[in-house]
Amino acid sequence: MRQALYQTEKTFEKIDFTQKTNEMGQYDGCVFKTCNFLNTDLSDLSFTDCTFIDCDLSMVVLEKTELNDIAFKDCKMLGLRFENCNEFGLAFSFNNCTLNYTSFYKTKLKKTIFRNSQLQEVDFTAADLSGPVFENCDLKRAIFDSANLEKADFRGSVNYSLDPEKNRIKKARFSLSGVYGLLYKYDIDFQA
Repeated sequence: MRQALYQTEKTFEKIDFTQKTNEMGQYDGCVFKTCNFLNTDLSDLSFTDCTFIDCDLSMVVLEKTELNDIAFKDCKMLGLRFENCNEFGLAFSFNNCTLNYTSFYKTKLKKTIFRNSQLQEVDFTAADLSGPVFENCDLKRAIFDSANLEKADFRGSVNYSLDPEKNRIKKARFSLSGVYGLLYKYDIDFQA
């Protein structure tokens, strides 16, 4: 059984939370550096204004987890299901993270920043991505289906492919080199 711990403005460094799940609770303004959360159940926990640096959060369970104003930097985050998080106040940014095989199905990600990150085979189906920035990201085989991508900025990102007929892309920004990712379904041959 979990203890109802409340931690504020504390730094956790090199902690293996896979061995300390019964000591977890609510975190406000905390920093997690080089911590291991691999396969940890973070259900019903609350994180507000926290920063995760160089942590392994792969395959963590996020059932009703609160992630409010969270910054992830240099983190490994494989196979997460962000759609299971508590929607209220859900907000985060990613810088130099590996998010491969992660799902944001039907998640509201307005103005989310993805910077220098790998987003290979990520599922953005039916996600509200209005106004996000994908800066220098690899979106190889990422799924965009019925997503709101209005005002999204894909300039500088690579390997994305999305169907403008199946997604809302009004005022979205793309680099000229990324145009193929919008026209892939037409099997057009581009040459310089």
